[in-house]
Amino acid sequence: MINRLGVVFVACFSCLVSCSEATIENTVSQLRMTPYDLHIPNGFDPPTIPEDNALTEERVALGKLLFHDKRFSSDGALSCSSCHQQAKGFADNRAISPGTEGRLGFRNAPTLSNVAYRTSLLMEGGVPNLELQVLAPLDDVNEFDKSLVVLAVELQQDEQVNTMSQLAYGRDVDPFVITRALAAFERTLISGYSKYDEYLNGDHLMLTEAEQEGMKLFFSEETNCSTCHAGALFTDESFRNIGLYEQYEDKGRERITADSLDNGKFKVPTLRNIELTAPYMHDGSVETLEEVVAHFTSGGLNHPVKDSLIQPLPLTEQDQSNLVAFLKTLTDRKFVTNAAFAP
Repeated sequence: MINRLGVVFVACFSCLVSCSEATIENTVSQLRMTPYDLHIPNGFDPPTIPEDNALTEERVALGKLLFHDKRFSSDGALSCSSCHQQAKGFADNRAISPGTEGRLGFRNAPTLSNVAYRTSLLMEGGVPNLELQVLAPLDDVNEFDKSLVVLAVELQQDEQVNTMSQLAYGRDVDPFVITRALAAFERTLISGYSKYDEYLNGDHLMLTEAEQEGMKLFFSEETNCSTCHAGALFTDESFRNIGLYEQYEDKGRERITADSLDNGKFKVPTLRNIELTAPYMHDGSVETLEEVVAHFTSGGLNHPVKDSLIQPLPLTEQDQSNLVAFLKTLTDRKFVTNAAFAP
């Protein structure tokens, strides 16, 4: 899900993966599809699902198959799951994931935990929805380096994929089907069953004293952590410069807006499964949670547009340790071992 492409790229390809509303409605109305039972954790709102890509068992099954398909890369060596590994919270443990022929991009692979709720995608917010997201890594020479049209032609030769495509969308596999099926599967990647969630649901013995102290700090006005890492998803979806660098090689949100006031701003990440998604930051430059907490405790480096909330914090070493302990309570073991997501 990491790419240098933005709004212009998305606009250019939207015609390729769309078809007339009448055609969609006529095709879908003739299918006998099984509604997908999407389990919503306590405290979560239902995600918004596009009307033309309602979740069904058939679509999710096809999407899962495609998510793990290595034909997506031009050298046949990588699938979406190569960089978004379930055991790692659908992220990667490498700072920069190698793409086709080992080429390196420039961003850390973000988690797909609760991606159904994202209001925009990529760290600078350049892609508006999941149906368009796969176009970014496909087109990137350092990721899949594969034409969507060429991929569709190859997949059409696969009897299993074509049959599943007919069941899911009433048509042979094509760019429309590929983009929609992947989005359908990714919307099922909902994580909300951690120790912290069990605590919220009434099991107050679930958290240790250190974890509870860390939780108090996290939600306190002293740290302001929960201002940006807000709500059930632990993100407010905003873009902020956190003073990671004095000069940013990757301009972040500025790549989309061309506004220097957005220099070095990246989307506030979810903290769900943060224990599993190291290394951290947009470039994978911070290796441990302890280092992340130390960065925010220090107040970060000086930068003209550093967010005003990033200020030095009067936290002791024990406070910082307690914060890390709390962050680890957001790990959802059920999520990372759920057989429904595995190939």
